[in-house]
Amino acid sequence: MMKNTMKSLCKVNPGTVIEGKWHQNRYRIIKEIGFGANGVVYLAQTGTKDVALKMSDNSMSVTSEVNVLKAFAKVQGSTLGPSLVDVDDWEHRGGKVSFYVMEYIKGPDFLTFIQQKGKTWVTVLVLQLLNDLAVLHDKGWVFGDLKPENLIVMGPPPRIRCIDVGGTTLQGRAIKEFTEFYDRGYWGLGSRKAEPSYDLFAVAMIIINTEYPKRFNKNSGGISELKGYIKQSKLLLEFEDIIMSALQGKYQSAREMRLAIIDKMSTPSKPSVGSRQKSTSGTVRSNHTSKKRKVHSSHYRISGWIETILIVSIISFLYMIYIFGQVY
Repeated sequence: MMKNTMKSLCKVNPGTVIEGKWHQNRYRIIKEIGFGANGVVYLAQTGTKDVALKMSDNSMSVTSEVNVLKAFAKVQGSTLGPSLVDVDDWEHRGGKVSFYVMEYIKGPDFLTFIQQKGKTWVTVLVLQLLNDLAVLHDKGWVFGDLKPENLIVMGPPPRIRCIDVGGTTLQGRAIKEFTEFYDRGYWGLGSRKAEPSYDLFAVAMIIINTEYPKRFNKNSGGISELKGYIKQSKLLLEFEDIIMSALQGKYQSAREMRLAIIDKMSTPSKPSVGSRQKSTSGTVRSNHTSKKRKVHSSHYRISGWIETILIVSIISFLYMIYIFGQVY
């Protein structure tokens, strides 16, 4: 919990003007949009521009988060997190409050977007997220407190963005912040060491969360309990092997998990053994089986292409519906 002194210093009313001690930039507070262990985040305005302003009495925490945002900014073409606008101090009630200002990322969070647009968007957004995490991990960081509330979908076109970098931790260190439901340590499935597999566990829990938006409480914990929830969902069963691998730390990188999802989407389901016809004649059966194999082989190749085209078509169709909804 946040200390009462910090909570008091950082609690400001809408309309309050924050003026930086060093840069003299002024920000008018609109409303509170976030509250955590290391500070309070407000929607603010500077001129006519909306920004997000985070303040804390812990200057070390501010410095750490600013360094993360600066590291993100060095990644060319990346949309890992909000861009940094300003860093300063505010003298308030006889004390000093450190703050930084960042890009205001506007849009629904991950779960809200899925509820509004449909679960067919889950894989699209997860693939985007894994791509961003791969870049983050390459730079030596782990996001840590990865959860739907920290994922905003901007658009059009729909694009997932990570916010609240307070939990972002250098690889090899102990995770700074976490939320129990998405934390592998809470489920007894690993340590809280900052490594790529920690984030990938959280990605798997986010996928599960789409089917259980109100979440669920831990009973016994462990992989068997989570597997039970997966078995109850048709959508989760389609990606059971991938979700289970991520929960058990079997993926070495976000790219590996991302490729597994793409492969799953583009690979046709094989027909069951019971659906295959049997021949009673030995010679005829041999010739018939040989022909069937050729037909099935051709069928699989054609089906693979058809399903790939269908996936692309579905995503394009969803995007058109989304754009149409934004315009009209």
